[in-house]
Amino acid sequence: MFKPGTPTIEQIRTFLAVVEEGSFAAAGRRLRRATSVVSYSVANLESLLGVTLFTREGTKKPRLTPAGEAVLEELRQVERGLESLRARVGGLAAGLEPRVALVVDVMFPMPCLAAALRDFAREYPSVALSLRIEALGAVADLVLRGESDLGVAGPLAAEQAGLERSVLGRVELIPVAAPHHPLAHGGQVRDEVQLVLSDRSRLSEGQDFSVMSPRTWRLGDLGAKHELLREGLGWGTMPRWIVADDLARGRLVQLALPEGPGGAYPLYAIRRADRPLGPAAQWLVARLGDLAASFAPAGILA
Repeated sequence: MFKPGTPTIEQIRTFLAVVEEGSFAAAGRRLRRATSVVSYSVANLESLLGVTLFTREGTKKPRLTPAGEAVLEELRQVERGLESLRARVGGLAAGLEPRVALVVDVMFPMPCLAAALRDFAREYPSVALSLRIEALGAVADLVLRGESDLGVAGPLAAEQAGLERSVLGRVELIPVAAPHHPLAHGGQVRDEVQLVLSDRSRLSEGQDFSVMSPRTWRLGDLGAKHELLREGLGWGTMPRWIVADDLARGRLVQLALPEGPGGAYPLYAIRRADRPLGPAAQWLVARLGDLAASFAPAGILA
């Protein structure tokens, strides 16, 4: 019974070059090899695999056979894997950390985070990045437990021993409700349900933040809080960057409450004091700070 052999990386690259360039001659020019060498390499690959990869007769350009189509993506994945391996090993040799685990406070502007992550992938393609989005004390908790190397945390991080921090910026929190909510028409805070963001970490256990009403619904998801606010099921503070469009379209209104809930919500880059950041993580901190600063002119993060 025939058993296919294992192709070499040069055979794989030659096959892919023929596919991408459309001819043996063009592939030879790209690889700086004679056309006969390219043809010989492909023939050896076909012999090794036991299938015909290209139809050569009756056409000026080689066309993939059904077998060639079937193995094309597999060989592309092999090449990508080898490229990834070379990049990873090269990064390790240059002193880059192999992985960065990042946890981000849900209040941090997601447009800034998305831009930073895209830039990080381009700048450090060999460094694996893991991401978690958490609220309040959960960010600092994950960093302290060593599950995340780097955190973007709110003010609760300032109270935790064993953390090093640097300022990234501030998010403005404002009290909002639906336009038909009683507080939008002079109601009393103590009579209305307040939607409160909470988390289950030990660091914020038993602590309340800007709670004004004895009637509270506690939510671990900022998106759920946002939706309930728009439905008029309560009032609460939200980052201005999240509700700016709702305010502009009249889906929510900013409340003028004498208690003055909300205000500045500072954000910090945090790490464990005994675990210095590697070059890639340091770059990510700087990039997050730059993007946060560029977000400031909109009056959302300053």
